[in-house]
Amino acid sequence: MTKKSAKARRAVIPAATASLETVYDILARDLALPAHFGRNLDALYDALTGDVAGPLEIVVTDAKALERNLGKKGRALLDLLREAGRARKDLRITET
Repeated sequence: MTKKSAKARRAVIPAATASLETVYDILARDLALPAHFGRNLDALYDALTGDVAGPLEIVVTDAKALERNLGKKGRALLDLLREAGRARKDLRITET
């Protein structure tokens, strides 16, 4: 008998997202981030790499547009997501 893989919790960050606070809201809701999540990039990295059970998937629709909308914060967010994806085998980051 083969073991079924757990279904990944999935969050989608739309290209039209206008603030980092909205990104935090989406990720907290869809990935069930812990109540103590500090709503900053360092806390997000900690939550994604250690506080939340996987598997997880984060889809960034039109990453270039998201970066334009959020500026330096958008670039920092994308870098963080990519790094978290490399640090954790059951976290998939998809950019469209």
